[in-house]
Amino acid sequence: MKTAVAIRHVAFEDLGAFAGVLTQRGWALRYLEAGVDRFDDIDPIEPDLLVVLGGPIGAYEEASYPFIRDALRLLERRLQADRPTLGICLGAQIMARALGARVYPGPCKEIGWTPLRLSPEGQVSPLAPLDGALTSMLHWHGDTFDLPSGATRLASTDLYSNQAFSWGRSALALQCHPEVRAGQLERWLIGHAGELAAAGISIPDLRAESAHLAPTLEQQGRRFFDAWLTTIEPRP
Repeated sequence: MKTAVAIRHVAFEDLGAFAGVLTQRGWALRYLEAGVDRFDDIDPIEPDLLVVLGGPIGAYEEASYPFIRDALRLLERRLQADRPTLGICLGAQIMARALGARVYPGPCKEIGWTPLRLSPEGQVSPLAPLDGALTSMLHWHGDTFDLPSGATRLASTDLYSNQAFSWGRSALALQCHPEVRAGQLERWLIGHAGELAAAGISIPDLRAESAHLAPTLEQQGRRFFDAWLTTIEPRP
């Protein structure tokens, strides 16, 4: 059976709609909880897929969160071996850093719904279902990163030019959140209440916008992930 390991930083930022796609395709999934589980308990090469999920800390904050050093070592070995790897939000930023790129605070918070603008390379990639003409995208970050050497930029927004990149044959990083499930977003509003208040974002307005846009993103996100798995899935 194909195996997927997901590193989770907060309980409500899980694989969301992507988990069902893995199940339908016959993958076994297990989570590692950042800061609790030891990353050296897994062989960095062995899983058929490694996913590093989002969270409310910075990829450069290892002085406060020492597990980041372990995550960087894990990803460095994984990426050097060109094994299938997906990073989402914080996970994308840790991937960028593991590839030698700088990660740093951006000019502003990007929280809410903004369509992605796919690059020419992105338009012919598995990201095609996430094109801004088809769906809006959920963003929830304040940091950004430089494009790693050798990476291909796949998507941007007006505020952040590096929203998605590919590297090697099977590594993909997404600063945005195509994995979200419409029915689970209330947990995000509760879990990130402090950040939303600090950013001056209206929770009722964000809830209403999410109710309108999230169902389409969930559908298109599944299509994207299914297409990407086809490109990295081990052959029988």
